[in-house]
Amino acid sequence: MKLPAVLFVLFVALPIVEIYVLVRVGSVIGALPTIALVIGLSVFGAWLVRHEGLGVLQRVRTALDAGQLPARELLDGALILIGGVLLLTPGFVTDVFGLCCLLPPVRAQLIRLLARHAIVAAGRRGPPGGGAPGARGPQTLEGEYRRED
Repeated sequence: MKLPAVLFVLFVALPIVEIYVLVRVGSVIGALPTIALVIGLSVFGAWLVRHEGLGVLQRVRTALDAGQLPARELLDGALILIGGVLLLTPGFVTDVFGLCCLLPPVRAQLIRLLARHAIVAAGRRGPPGGGAPGARGPQTLEGEYRRED
C-alpha cells in the first residue's frame, strides 16, 4: 500500500468506520453502556499493556545478560506499543486491533508474518550497501585526505 492510501485509511476511512460502529452499538445497547464499554476496554487494555510490557522488558534483560540480541523481544515490544496506541484511540475497531497486538499468540503470528515480509522485501532490494544483486558487499571508494588546522 502506498503512503497516500495509508494516510487516507488512517485519517478518513477509519474515523468514519469507528463512528458508524459506535452509533450501531449505541443504538443496540444504549449510549451509556457503549461509553462504559469503550472506557472498560481502554482500562483493560492499559492493564494488559503494562503486564505484557513488563514481561517483554524482563525477556530483553535476560537475552542481553546471555549475550544475545533480543530481536524477537524488541518486535514484541513494538507490537505492544502499537497495541497500546490503538487502545487509547476511542472506538471498537481500533480496540480490536489493539487487543490483537497484545495477545501473545496473535503477536507471535504477526511477528512471523512481518519477518517473512521483511525477508522477501530485503531479497528484492539486494544486499546491504547498495551493490547490485550478486555483488560482494559495499563498494569501496579510494582517495586521499589531509587535515588542516
